[in-house]
Amino acid sequence: MREFLLGLRLLFGSGRGNRTRFLLMALGGSLGVCCLALVLTIPAILDAHDGRSADREPQVFVGKKAGQPTLVLQRSDPHGSKPFSRVFLARGANATPAPPPGLTGLPGPGEVYVSPALRDQLRREPGLKGLLPGTVKGLIGPAGLTDPNELYAYVGTSRDRLGGEARALKGFGSDHPPTTAVESSTLDILRFTLAALVLLPLAVFLSVCAKLSAASRNRRLAALRLLGLSAKGTQRVNAAETVVAALLGAALGLAEFWLLNQIMARTGLPGLKWYPGDGALSATTIAVCLLGCPVLAWFVGRASARAAATDPLSTRRSAVPRAPRLWGSLLLVSGLGIVVGYCATGFTDHPAQSTGMNSLLVPGGVLLTGLGLVMTMPLLSYALARWLARSGSLTLNLAMRRNEVEPGSAMRVVTGLVLLVFSASLAQGVLVEERQITHNDSPSQEYGLSLSRLTEDQQRQLRDVPGVRTHALVMEPRTGPDAGSGSQAPALVATCAQFAKLVRHAEGCMDGKVLRLSDPDVSEQPLTTSTFRMMKGGQQASLEVHVPRTTVLFDGFDVTNVPSPGLLVPPSALPAHAVPVSATLVLASASDPATVRAVLDRIGAIAPTADVDPAGINIDGLQQITVIETLLALGMVMGLVIGVAAFLVSVTDRAVERRPQVTALALIGARARTLRLVQCTQVVLPLAVGLVLALVAGKAAESAYLITGGGEIFWDGAGVPLLVAAMIGVLVLAVAGTLPLVGRRIDPELIRRD
Repeated sequence: MREFLLGLRLLFGSGRGNRTRFLLMALGGSLGVCCLALVLTIPAILDAHDGRSADREPQVFVGKKAGQPTLVLQRSDPHGSKPFSRVFLARGANATPAPPPGLTGLPGPGEVYVSPALRDQLRREPGLKGLLPGTVKGLIGPAGLTDPNELYAYVGTSRDRLGGEARALKGFGSDHPPTTAVESSTLDILRFTLAALVLLPLAVFLSVCAKLSAASRNRRLAALRLLGLSAKGTQRVNAAETVVAALLGAALGLAEFWLLNQIMARTGLPGLKWYPGDGALSATTIAVCLLGCPVLAWFVGRASARAAATDPLSTRRSAVPRAPRLWGSLLLVSGLGIVVGYCATGFTDHPAQSTGMNSLLVPGGVLLTGLGLVMTMPLLSYALARWLARSGSLTLNLAMRRNEVEPGSAMRVVTGLVLLVFSASLAQGVLVEERQITHNDSPSQEYGLSLSRLTEDQQRQLRDVPGVRTHALVMEPRTGPDAGSGSQAPALVATCAQFAKLVRHAEGCMDGKVLRLSDPDVSEQPLTTSTFRMMKGGQQASLEVHVPRTTVLFDGFDVTNVPSPGLLVPPSALPAHAVPVSATLVLASASDPATVRAVLDRIGAIAPTADVDPAGINIDGLQQITVIETLLALGMVMGLVIGVAAFLVSVTDRAVERRPQVTALALIGARARTLRLVQCTQVVLPLAVGLVLALVAGKAAESAYLITGGGEIFWDGAGVPLLVAAMIGVLVLAVAGTLPLVGRRIDPELIRRD
């Protein structure tokens, strides 16, 4: 306790510079704790989402229920890129089950209860009322909604209107949600990626904050040791101020997170919105932040004072520290050995899978690689400095000799940014893997809409939606007793240009003629004359299409509306002003997620009540990939903030500590331009080497993850330009951050103090 109080007295009584350093440590720690709390709270937000989804899930009786039980029928349709869910309820004569969460009672016939987001949507799109028969009587409470943006409704109706699909309702509530915001396996990967994106840079940042003004503090501690304080007591004195700074920073960080949660919960993120209570600080999060950060600061403070406590004379005389040891690079070699080994299996006929020990070795290899990058930076800086210091350039000589003497300073300055590039590559791999799972692999995405539910104006607007590159009609032949015998074929109404955009390859198409569609991968069937019902001027008519001999061969996509076997009918063959009775309007766009979401949203705005069939797409999966992208982008932003903050704090502290040496060089005639180049070179060269190593190691880790994930993409070359651009931006930031740190005014007092 005596050493702890002595450390506090030294902290508050040793001048304005130390108090400023303490404040900087506390503010830096608060930023790190805020990001840590956000990472720890994300799983709680997702769990709250899934918990409310499970609590409202209807439970039905198996088989028939005696009497007149309450009936339930669920419907979920895509509205744009979001699901629109409705629960139809018909009260029975038997005992009425308890109402679902968010309602005080079951709706009666003609009563509709909607979510606040659906109420707002109804005001913008009155056509949606056709899907909600009845009158809106109230709103669903937050307990019955997964998030504030959900489109959800309970519709009361009569028993005779539900049909045979309705089931007897037992009650509400299930142990498992019908759909999760993020699947459990994906959530584990997401947690690991966020740890790499945020927690690794955060540990570096907190260590950086705990080592501010290390040289001046070590000289002060060495003086206390020479005055008779024990070695352990000297370490406790240094740890005292780091613990107090960490504790104050943790309290500030929790307050910052509370404010951030209130703001973000109300504004939301793309694809992800939550109630403020979902992101409330849990006891575990508070304990981790208020106890974990001071404990980390205690050990860092004791470790940083070890040299001053064990060898005070060398510290006071500024003896040259020993060269970095090689053991740190063993972590990098081990990690790279694991991920490169898995990458090698990608060239074989049987690539490794994420089963058994592989599910542990791949994350372990990634983690070892990341830690190895941190521990190898001093050794790389030392080796680079010794090699370049022998050059004839004065700037390189001055810069590299300083890095040779203080190789550990390079780790403090550049490690956060190096880890950011490494983690960004891993995040790209997670996105690539999830897109392979949840999205259509073909380059074309189709959307089918029933023509009978669309007006002529809506059809025209849908064909002109931005992103839609072609459109066509698929007509279904007449069915029933009067349809005749034989196998009738559906018809695709399109020109050759439109047809070419709906398939991979077409051969033998001729405009203006009816052609037979033939896909070599689909077995042929004997076809007869097809009859299609048409509406013309309010009266029904028939269109007979004879099966021609001429065939157009095509290679279709895996999931498509193009019929095979079928007929290709030119638009000119349809009677003027005639509309098929049974037909589907097919729209096609690119299959990238951004285009699909944009097109679905436009379709929902133009035809809100239309039933959209997005071929090959799971709307819940599309929603999930949006959440994953948002969380990874959030992790990238936090990692960027932490990395830039660690860099700016480190480079500023390094420049302040080097003021005596810079002043001495200025007094003997070094120009300010030369000194600025020296400062810049000391940081930029180790950073450039570290970034290149991080890019190579990150792409290897990403490829190992993609290979064991079992997808079709093993080598993500598309992400390299983005990472290279990020590296260039980081280097520009490093240059901009180091150049202004050499002042123009020479203060000889700095040398006297030294």
